[in-house]
Amino acid sequence: MLKGQVALVTGGSRGIGRAVCRRLAAMGAKVGINYVSNPAAAEETLAEVAADGGSAFLARFDVADAGAVQKAVKEIVADHGVIDILVNNAGITRDGLMARMKEEDWDAVIDTNLKGTFLCSKAVMRPMMKQRRGRIINITSVIGFLGNGGQVNYGAAKAGIVGLTKSMARELAPRKVTVNAVAPGYIVTDMTSELSEEIRDAIRSQIPLGSLGSPEDVAAVVGFLAGDDAAYMTGQTLHVNGGMYMGN
Repeated sequence: MLKGQVALVTGGSRGIGRAVCRRLAAMGAKVGINYVSNPAAAEETLAEVAADGGSAFLARFDVADAGAVQKAVKEIVADHGVIDILVNNAGITRDGLMARMKEEDWDAVIDTNLKGTFLCSKAVMRPMMKQRRGRIINITSVIGFLGNGGQVNYGAAKAGIVGLTKSMARELAPRKVTVNAVAPGYIVTDMTSELSEEIRDAIRSQIPLGSLGSPEDVAAVVGFLAGDDAAYMTGQTLHVNGGMYMGN
């Protein structure tokens, strides 16, 4: 259990992020719900955590803004004493074929998905190292392993998170801070709800278990990595994709 621990979940207002917030709070952590553009959704997550009997607070900042990240982390540490768990979940898509992709669409996805993971991890690293304890959990994607037409920016960012996870794990292991990743497959979220039923059927046909996953499926694995049972794991990527990808 995570009683007495403080967690920060980026992109915590919807989808996988909301499920992660609820799971960590149910395990006893006080959860910081990060968001940037949808305060109503963040308030809904906060209310759901409270209804479950958990404890949470809101943390509004843009993960791609280095100054904002540093300021927010300092404020959280000042208010709550520590950050024990960081879940780098914030992510966006700007899909399009590479031949027509605008540079700003490439930059936006890399800045939020990959650079944001770097900035938030760097910000929490020092207090975690000082207390010689911490869990950093990065949300990557099956797309980072399989690739996907029309998502070169997203695939590059998510593959980059895997390499970042491994290198961070090696750097932080001497201070007893573990760094792992979770790679969801196709999960029922706002992103996948925009797909046509025909496309969803095509996706399901590629999944051995025959269905899209739920945000709670991913949150359960994040909860495992955040807890004591995963104390001897670092630098790993756990795949939650119904068998769609079975590589290492």
